[in-house]
Amino acid sequence: MALTASPGGRPQHGPVALLCRALMLAGGAMLLATALLTAASVLRRWLLGQPIPGDFELVQAGSGLAVFGFLAFGTLRRANILVDSFTSWLPTGLCRVIDAFWNLVWAAAAALLGWRMVLGALDAWRSDTRSMVLSMPLWWAIGLGALALLATALAALRCALQPAEKT
Repeated sequence: MALTASPGGRPQHGPVALLCRALMLAGGAMLLATALLTAASVLRRWLLGQPIPGDFELVQAGSGLAVFGFLAFGTLRRANILVDSFTSWLPTGLCRVIDAFWNLVWAAAAALLGWRMVLGALDAWRSDTRSMVLSMPLWWAIGLGALALLATALAALRCALQPAEKT
């Protein structure tokens, strides 16, 4: 099975799948980096009595970006939480229509959130919003989150247009 495959086993190809895979790998790398930073900060606190300055700011940004990085890949894989207690008895075709509808709703919600985050990133850039300890600009993190949400919207749209086979 390929790295990005639908639950039916068909490999996912194309630019949307490539973007989702890249964001997922970047999210995993970011999560690993935040874990290593946390361990290093705890070790430094234990040895020297002081943490790494701004560690909590970096962990906040990194953890948030990691989660955003996983959203599109999880959507494309249809690995989100599905509640089909009320639809499992329905015909497969009707279940596909219902799934497509909710994927369209998810695509619209993710696109709306992504658009608003783009505006938030632009506002943070214009106002030069920075973190408290490191004085790190925040617009780039908000912008990356917006990119991940827009990719999630594309993945949800793709899922709506290409329904999964019944497994």
